[in-house]
Amino acid sequence: MNILIILHVSIAVVMVIAVLLQSGKGGGLGAGMGGGGANTLFGSSGGSNFFTQLTTGLAIAFMLTSLGLTYLSGKQQKSSIFDQNKAVAPAAAPSTTEQPAK
Repeated sequence: MNILIILHVSIAVVMVIAVLLQSGKGGGLGAGMGGGGANTLFGSSGGSNFFTQLTTGLAIAFMLTSLGLTYLSGKQQKSSIFDQNKAVAPAAAPSTTEQPAK
């Protein structure tokens, strides 16, 4: 499970970096050529570059590791903290009342 947690956090960090490295919607190759911008340069579907595919793959991997961690954490927990120490009752404190001196 620890390996899965390390993999999950690594995927999250790389995905954040990949998203931050992507350019904005209008900041692609077609932005400097006038007209419609990056989406019309490569046709109506736009250019699917490396970072878009990398982000998609990382998002899928992130969701799969999330599901795996959820499944494994549900399997491990067999009892509740309320189930512990049911039979142990607190001991009654001995009576230390003294008679007042006369």
